[in-house]
Amino acid sequence: MPDFTSGAGLLLLTAVLSYLLGSIPFGVIVTRFMGLGDLRRIGSGNIGATNVLRTGNKPAAFATLVLDGGKGAVAVLLARGTIGEDTAQIAALGAFLGHLYPIWLKFKGGKGVATFLGTLIALAWPVGIAACATWLLTALISRISSLSALVMAALAAVWAGVLGHREMVILIVALATLVYVRHLPNIERLKAGTEPRIGGKK
Repeated sequence: MPDFTSGAGLLLLTAVLSYLLGSIPFGVIVTRFMGLGDLRRIGSGNIGATNVLRTGNKPAAFATLVLDGGKGAVAVLLARGTIGEDTAQIAALGAFLGHLYPIWLKFKGGKGVATFLGTLIALAWPVGIAACATWLLTALISRISSLSALVMAALAAVWAGVLGHREMVILIVALATLVYVRHLPNIERLKAGTEPRIGGKK
């Protein structure tokens, strides 16, 4: 963990503002804007890019992926640039929790994969790139988004350690644990062999 030098008030403000930024449900906004209906009633009902892809609209899915990842990155960069390095991880955690438990959707949010990756890229880009490459390689081999997310989350802390960013390991383990919690139904379907593949219908 970093050395916290900012006051408790600034740390709390960072957490709250980052949570609110992370709470913006871009998947819901994008699908409504593009006339695709209520994303929560499509496919798995999840608000992330994988479920947006089930509408058959690839630009909408890409936009959701970029925006969900971007809000995590922006939260980290804003905190780092306006207050200091010690608030960057607080911002990452706040934005991630906001995506998982958004106040605007009665705390029923997404699974956090894109936002996780966005925060990693902003915190330490080599770790973020390694995590993205892990997701992509697993996706190319398996064609299963949830499996790719689980492998990526499991290895992200390893990448942080190997690439010299051990101060991130505790945060990454916490975020990865939440990713696994949010993917418990997917894990059960993976065990049963019924998990849908990327681009397929649920």
